Amino acid sequence: MYSSLLTSLDNNILTITINRPDKLNALNKTVFTELNAVLDEVYGNPEIKSVILTGAGEKAFVAGADITEFKGLSTEAARQMAVHGQDTFFRIEHSPKPIVACVNGFALGGGCELAMSCHFRIAATQAKFGQPEVNLGLLPGYGGTQRLVQLIGKGRAVELLMSAAMIDANTALQYGLVNYVVPQEELLAKATGILSLINTKAPLAVAACITAANAVFDETKNGFAVEADEFAKCFATEDMIEGTTAFVEKRKAVFKGR
Repeated sequence: MYSSLLTSLDNNILTITINRPDKLNALNKTVFTELNAVLDEVYGNPEIKSVILTGAGEKAFVAGADITEFKGLSTEAARQMAVHGQDTFFRIEHSPKPIVACVNGFALGGGCELAMSCHFRIAATQAKFGQPEVNLGLLPGYGGTQRLVQLIGKGRAVELLMSAAMIDANTALQYGLVNYVVPQEELLAKATGILSLINTKAPLAVAACITAANAVFDETKNGFAVEADEFAKCFATEDMIEGTTAFVEKRKAVFKGR
């Protein structure tokens, strides 16, 4: 179905694998087009409750953008490229269904930006993270300057951005960039275990958690007001009635996403 992605749906978890191992899974126009197509499926298919995003092979999650596409771009074309990449990553960040990055190797440049747009990250022990764009006379263009500051704080983020230094998985864990570091062979199982637990919860409430958490960093919104609004909306759902009834009756709730 896709030329640069592999997809598989198992127990309501969609695994998306960026499949350009010969190019270290570098992001190009085709990858972005196909990511947007699969995100349409994520948003629209009720069989998909959560998503794992990873890279093919053991070397790279995504080792960056495809630099060959940068040659000869005008400033306006470059800006359009950045905005298009940002828009795609916004769709990941604002997905109503959890999207977890399983970082299996190098997550550099656009790859680090892609991982940061996911709701959280799990790293294999050999994973490496970095924003090396200043080596090219550039800065990150797909939201990296913003999300790196949000995730690890300004001081550490600005140092990494300006130095182009790479950090290993354990440093990423110490900085709060990833939630867990596990051996490569346990990476997908770790994510599957977490998502399988999340998938037993009320889907509309999970989506509301994402909406409210994202509002923290949206200067156009009052995060507390968004939280109150989402809290109120939950009271109009069948799942809220089921959840509270099941609690009182001391049984396990059966949520239907309504």
